[in-house]
Amino acid sequence: MTALPITRLSMREAVSRRLVLIGVLVSAAFLALFGFGFHALYTNVSSQGTEDRAELALGATIITVLGLYIVRFLAAMLAIFLASGAVATDVDSGVLHAVLARPLSRTSWLAQRCLAFVLVTVGYLALMTTAVLGIAAGIAGYAPLDPVRALAVLALELVVLLSVGLLASTTWSGVTSGVVTFCLFGVAWLAGIIELVGDQLRNQTMQLIGIGTSLLIPSDALWRGASFYLQPPSALLLTRQAASGNPFAGSAPPTTSLIVWSVGYAVSLLLVAAWRLRHRDL
Repeated sequence: MTALPITRLSMREAVSRRLVLIGVLVSAAFLALFGFGFHALYTNVSSQGTEDRAELALGATIITVLGLYIVRFLAAMLAIFLASGAVATDVDSGVLHAVLARPLSRTSWLAQRCLAFVLVTVGYLALMTTAVLGIAAGIAGYAPLDPVRALAVLALELVVLLSVGLLASTTWSGVTSGVVTFCLFGVAWLAGIIELVGDQLRNQTMQLIGIGTSLLIPSDALWRGASFYLQPPSALLLTRQAASGNPFAGSAPPTTSLIVWSVGYAVSLLLVAAWRLRHRDL
């Protein structure tokens, strides 16, 4: 860490912000509520004497995936919040002038800031996901297909959102950057729903809208791919046999092309952000 002073300082800054502390408190309250609600609902269903264990497992899957969906949303909001003001705020406050007066290039400064945000957001995501899965396992014996792969794909989604936010922050103010990034995040979610409905209706236009938006910002497509690994095999089998898909989760793993595109997408946006910062008048 001593070789990366900006990363160390950025992580300290992110953790010390009052909003992050409030986020931790909200997250703790969410975990307590999730555990209480999961236990109450699962106990009530299992006490009815149902003999269909697959149906009971599907109910546990729906609750757990919804909990993880909220965790993913909280982590995405943290990434957007950190990235949207990463450049604009430091430029407006004059902090960046003092930092760049030292033998440090603008590209190195931006890369270290990005690394700090990746560590903070992915760390938060990993802790919260582990907690939710631990609660589900303790109450219902929940066993997802591959949580490690799911975390890797979700971490890539956070990197994508950070790259969008950092690029926006080199162009607009912190507030505008946050609004633009959040709107793109919301559009990606809406396009995912449109594509899901299009698949059920076999409507090619709706399918193309979803695919095209995934190319514009692949955050929702990455979540759906990650959610495949967060479900047990029995629930995945029932989901595929159902007449309609789950609007909050996917029934297929992420394709190699999606992963490659997302990595290239994030790297390209970070390179553009570095180029804009190098040519920006401070």
